[in-house]
Amino acid sequence: MSGTIRTAELFLDDRGRTAQLHGVGIQRVADAWYAWGEDKSFGDRFTAVACYRSHDLASWEYLGDALVAGEGDLSPDRIVERPKAVQRPDGRWVLIVHVDSADYSDARVGYAVADAPEGPYVYLGSERPLGNLSRDIGVYQEDGVGYLLSEDRANGLHIYRLRPDYCGVESLVTTLHQQDRPELGYESPALVRHDGLYWLFGSDLTGWDLNDNKYCTARALDGPWGPWRDFAPAGSRTHDSQVSVVLPVDGGHIYVGDRWIRDDLSSSAPVWLPLNLKDGQAELLWRDVWNIEELKK
Repeated sequence: MSGTIRTAELFLDDRGRTAQLHGVGIQRVADAWYAWGEDKSFGDRFTAVACYRSHDLASWEYLGDALVAGEGDLSPDRIVERPKAVQRPDGRWVLIVHVDSADYSDARVGYAVADAPEGPYVYLGSERPLGNLSRDIGVYQEDGVGYLLSEDRANGLHIYRLRPDYCGVESLVTTLHQQDRPELGYESPALVRHDGLYWLFGSDLTGWDLNDNKYCTARALDGPWGPWRDFAPAGSRTHDSQVSVVLPVDGGHIYVGDRWIRDDLSSSAPVWLPLNLKDGQAELLWRDVWNIEELKK
């Protein structure tokens, strides 16, 4: 069946190659979805951010490399992760990435710009937002304002307001922490708004080991935020995956996650599943095989 998503199986692109959609960012553009993923074909060091397009989130057309290795932050001995793209009100696109050294000590966020979603993107540089460490990132946009979600290890999960050009942080909105370990935040953050609530998702700080991801809700970005809760069966380690994006589709939502295989990152499988958000409760729905048409039911 056209548009069939087989959970935890690799996507193939129009060339018959594994679609490099790791740590992916996804945006709807007209009648298509564009996706920017970490190209892990040669391991964890940076080669490129690959860009793809799809009309059903199952069949992917390779559009080329949106950002490629070069010098400085983008040197081939560096780490470039979590590519998230967002369109500014002026129509230009900004690609935001986590950039780091091989030992993850730099902890910076980088910015690149382009005239089209597929790029090519021109890299502008990186920063530690407001002087803080920045590792896993997410982005959110509302009413023309851009926001950066940034994990700062021992100082929590920050929500920042971006500058009007989206190429730097302007101010801090709020910082969230874990309930049981208030000195820590969550990584791999994703944020959506639905039914008058903001829904924030994240993963515990367990390195390459998977865990029970959490979510919390609030009526305003600056809080107060409710308690962190499971949205997949307890002990399932979020069906052995880590959240990358929560994607609104046709009135429903899709959980977009990764199974990270440290020694074979290129073949790390995607776990994409329907995510039910209702009455303040989030529930991840397991399906072996499914189609985005199910979200309309």
